[in-house]
Amino acid sequence: MQSILKFSNVSFSYHTLQKETLAVSNLNFEISPNEFTVIVGPSGCGKSTLLSLACGLLEPEEGKVELFGEEVKKGDKRIGYMLQKDHLFQWRTIEKNVSLGLEIHHRINEESISEIHHRLKDYHLSEFSKVKPSELSGGMRQRAALIRTLALEPELLLLDEPFSALDYQTRLEVGSDIVTRIKESKKTALMVTHDLSEAVSIADRVLVISKCPARLQADILLDFDKNLTPLQRRSDKKFIGYFDRLWKEIRNNDSES
Repeated sequence: MQSILKFSNVSFSYHTLQKETLAVSNLNFEISPNEFTVIVGPSGCGKSTLLSLACGLLEPEEGKVELFGEEVKKGDKRIGYMLQKDHLFQWRTIEKNVSLGLEIHHRINEESISEIHHRLKDYHLSEFSKVKPSELSGGMRQRAALIRTLALEPELLLLDEPFSALDYQTRLEVGSDIVTRIKESKKTALMVTHDLSEAVSIADRVLVISKCPARLQADILLDFDKNLTPLQRRSDKKFIGYFDRLWKEIRNNDSES
């Protein structure tokens, strides 16, 4: 089976007038179809840089990043990117916000509008479709941001700590809801988080990245019952074992610095 996303011997440096900083060094991994993969690692290890490389916003200095076997290009419509903040436009209604990508790509038609309405209903936002973002809670805004991302039917979702701006209770509830929906829709996803509990609760697989420069330190498959929601996983007897393993990987990483 062909991988969706593949990093092959990828290295990348940031350059300033004063110095060059190696951010990623000889990194190798690949993501399979319908897989929900989460990246964790020490603060400042370059997790978000990896997402920028994955979508073509940054180009590797060595190695290559491939999407469906071809080198990824900036602006590839097969990739959807969901950021930490929802970035909804305050002057547009929720319906107009979630259809923005369709407008930009000239794909507004009867079928696409019908699909938008269906998703708004599915995500419990139908009654708020004509209001402005300032009238919604943080969790509702993140649901709207996901609908906007999914509207263009991307084949790969990149998620950069999409729940980090929410309070803890909302983060658990909305995170569980959104991740469950992504998995039910058979989307392939690569997500970055600094929260190890979140990683264990949602991932099919966790990639542990070393301190800068980023290298692959561990690749861990999580063997949970597929029918468990992220919230239910947190009560599963396997949860603490996986959490401890990730914590030890991070601590071992720090002790080597």
